[in-house]
Amino acid sequence: MNFDLTQEQQMIRKTIREFADEVVAPGAIERDKTKAFPKEIFKQLADMGMMGLPFSEEYEGAGADTVSFAIVTEELSRACASTGITYSAHISLGGAPISLFGTEEQKQKYLVPICTGESFGAFGLTEPNAGSDAGGTQTTAKEDGNDFVINGNKAFITNASYAKHLALTAITDIKDGNKEISAIIVPTDAEGFSVIDNYEKMGLNASNTTELVLENVRVPQENLLGTRGNGFRQFLVTLDGGRIGIGAMAVGIAQAAFDRALRYSKERKQFGKSLSEFQVTQFKLADMAMKIELARNMVHKAAWLKDQGRAFGKEASMCKLYASEIAMEVADQAVQIHGGYGYMKEYEVERYMRDAKLLEIGEGTSEVQRMVIARHIGC
Repeated sequence: MNFDLTQEQQMIRKTIREFADEVVAPGAIERDKTKAFPKEIFKQLADMGMMGLPFSEEYEGAGADTVSFAIVTEELSRACASTGITYSAHISLGGAPISLFGTEEQKQKYLVPICTGESFGAFGLTEPNAGSDAGGTQTTAKEDGNDFVINGNKAFITNASYAKHLALTAITDIKDGNKEISAIIVPTDAEGFSVIDNYEKMGLNASNTTELVLENVRVPQENLLGTRGNGFRQFLVTLDGGRIGIGAMAVGIAQAAFDRALRYSKERKQFGKSLSEFQVTQFKLADMAMKIELARNMVHKAAWLKDQGRAFGKEASMCKLYASEIAMEVADQAVQIHGGYGYMKEYEVERYMRDAKLLEIGEGTSEVQRMVIARHIGC
């Protein structure tokens, strides 16, 4: 078993780490305050070939692997978690469904602009009354001639304000009381489609989180993504890949919190010596470092399994669950090590805690991940 990164992966990590440190990190505090979406950063990422990183070169992607995607997501999240979640959702939720289930025509029309950065990728699953119970979808898509007419609402959707199209789930039929849920690609400039950006969030303030309202939105039936009635399964497959992205994000946030805590512990003097000289601080930092390494290995294993074409659903849930909870734990300990200063915004560790919390909720709560893992192990 070889845990070394390939030369290509090492090069990607070096490139994106330098970019994250020099371009992304300097404005993170200000973006958190102003909620300014970092569009210029993503233009630069597009110029670097990162916006279509794991997708085929045939569709203007870079043809890289999932481990590389995890590395980029971790490094961006270490510098700014809002940037990290925007990138992760763009790839794993916006681009992946079209790459996995789209026709050749759909890939040329919708995946190419995602890969080039012309459009942000977005994904419409969650609804006001359908969160963990995604099967509770109420959005409908009724046939009318050669079109679907879509009505409904979607909630907590990432990137929709900057997407030219997105894939969403809708009920296309009800048979014997059972919903037929399909996935449909919807242009965001379609008549009757509205994006409402009015959420006030705890963290990840520079990411775009919106509500979608669809009122008699008409799209051609050729926009059906994959097989009719198979939308729910398609999005479950999509979420497996997305959970690797969330795990990578969590590792990035945890690493940032650890780095800040370690540096502060060496600088801060109490009782005549630095905090890092006290065993109680050393043990905190040792546990933090150990758990971050475990989380990173879990993320990379899930990504590697995906790249090998092997089953990875269990490992994706495990890495998402463990890494997100470790991110919260490490951020909490980083605040504790900073003492009173940890509660102040200028020291950033409080932002890591606020940003990390969403990772225990989005793309399947920690409780849902435990349910998924339980099924995988035969409970």
